[in-house]
Amino acid sequence: MYSVEADTTKRLLVISVAGHASADDVKEVARRVRELVANFAPGFKALTDFRWMESMATSAAPFMAEVMDALAEKQVSTVVRVVPDPRKDIGLNILSKFRYGPETRVVTYETLADALQELAEIA
Repeated sequence: MYSVEADTTKRLLVISVAGHASADDVKEVARRVRELVANFAPGFKALTDFRWMESMATSAAPFMAEVMDALAEKQVSTVVRVVPDPRKDIGLNILSKFRYGPETRVVTYETLADALQELAEIA
C-alpha cells in the first residue's frame, strides 16, 4: 500500500509506503510522482516515509529509480527519509548516489518527528 500527496503551498511531496511494496505498487508511485511534480518549480522538498514498510520486491528497484529520476529532473532540493530500521534501507542510499546530483540534499531519520523537524527548519 502506498500514498503519494503534494502540498503545493508548502512545495512538498510526501510518499508513504506500508506493508509489502510490489513492483506494480512502486510503478504506480513513479507514475503518480511524475504527475504531481509536473507543475512544481525547482527547489521543492520530498518526504518519504517507510515507517510501515515491511518489504519491497527486488523487481521494484527500477521503478524506485524512476521515482528518484522524476524528483531529480524537477530539481528537488531536499529529500528527507524516514527509515526506522537501517537494515530496511532497501538500497536507497546507493541509488541516491547515482540518481541525485550534488545539489540535492538527502537526509535519513529514524523517526517521523525528526524528519518533520528537519522540514520545518528548511521551510
